[in-house]
Parts: sequence; structure tokens; C-alpha cells
Amino acid sequence: MAPKKTPKTPPAPRKVQAPKQRTTTSAGGTSNRTILFIVGGIVVVALIAAGGFFAFAGSSSSSDKHVASLMADAGCTYKTVKAYVPPGQGVHVPSLTKKFPWNTDPPSNGQHYPLWAVWGFYTQPVNPRMVVHNEEHGGVILWWGPNIPASTVEQLRTFYNETPDGTFGTPYAKLGSKVAISAWTGDPAEYTQNGYYGQGHLAICPKLDDATLTAFEAFRKAYRGKGPEGIPLSLDEPGMGPQ
Repeated sequence: MAPKKTPKTPPAPRKVQAPKQRTTTSAGGTSNRTILFIVGGIVVVALIAAGGFFAFAGSSSSSDKHVASLMADAGCTYKTVKAYVPPGQGVHVPSLTKKFPWNTDPPSNGQHYPLWAVWGFYTQPVNPRMVVHNEEHGGVILWWGPNIPASTVEQLRTFYNETPDGTFGTPYAKLGSKVAISAWTGDPAEYTQNGYYGQGHLAICPKLDDATLTAFEAFRKAYRGKGPEGIPLSLDEPGMGPQ
């Protein structure tokens, strides 16, 4: 059952052209000083990019360790895996029934349906082939089995309502009496290049108590809005869906 809020679609993205720069060339051609400026600029940009990459990698590693520690304290199983898409195949596959080669269950990354699910908290299962697309956009997914009590579902709903942008909730039959949280992260600048698809993160917990909620909060803080496509959270608000 979809959220009560009437779904709305995000505005179509505007194509923005970079401002044209005026260039002037002296009669004698490009000066040595100009060449030095150009070379120096390239070096600076390269250093900034490299620094950004290592900062991204270091931050991710630090976040993983912190989340893993809290998950262990809560009695949850937690793992970060290399996101997987079969070589030579695309990320988007137009099928809502095909079995995809996901490397976690519930899925935290990989091939998925071209349209994502309308953002919200659901009490009826949403097709996970769509939900993985929400993860690609930076969503943190709350999953729970059909055997958990209604009070636990309400606790999850309360957790969802704290920061609903970029958060999604759906039952998942295979979990039975367990709860789970997942996300897909990655560097948008490298996504799909040379077999790079980012990382999937998944924690499965036997119960939902204060320790679990503390671990879930750290997970959400670490990974929400950091999907490999670089979609901003302003486009992941409740009720928003594909155009």
C-alpha cells in the first residue's frame, strides 16, 4: 500500500550550459607564461581530484568500521560488498520478474528495473527489482519479515519519519522475523567505468531494540544520499517517483 501522500514527480532536470569564456591571443601566439598557468592548473586539478578520491575512500572505510562495530554490539550481521553487475550487461534491465544475480539478500546493489519505486514507507511488499533502483539513487532501505510484530513495524515507521528523504521501507518475505537495512554507495565520477559499480552495504538483525536503532542511525548517517549515481536527496522525497 503506497503512502497516503499523493505521489509527485521531481522536476525535469534543466540542462545548463557552462558559461562561454572569452579568450584572447596575442599576435605572437601563446606566451610561455600562459603555458605555465595552464600546466599548473592541470596539476592542481589533478591533485584535488586525487585528494578527493583518497578522502572518499578513507571516509568510507572509517564509516564502515564504525557501523560494523555498532551492528556487532546489536547482534546483527553486517557486510560491505563490491557492487556486482555481470560483465557486458547493463545496470537497468526491463523485467520485474527476472532473477538478477544479486550478491546480498535482501539486495543492496546490482541490476534493477529502469524505474524506481515511489519513495515512501509501505506495509505491502514492493518489488525489490525496483527498490534496488532507489538504492542506486542514494536510498537507505528498511526491510522486515512478515513475522515481526506490528509494534516493530511502527518503530521502523518512526525511524523512517525522522528523516524520510532518501529513506524507504518495505516488507521482505525471506526475512521471516528479522529486520534489515541496506544501501548502495559509490563515487559518481567513476560509476560504470572500468567495471566499477561502488559498494553494497547490508545489515540483518534478529530484533529491533535500542542498540539496533542506534546502529541503524549510524548506518543511515554514513550512507544515505551517497548513491553511485549522485542523485541529490531533494529528488528522493516521500511521494516522488519516476516521471
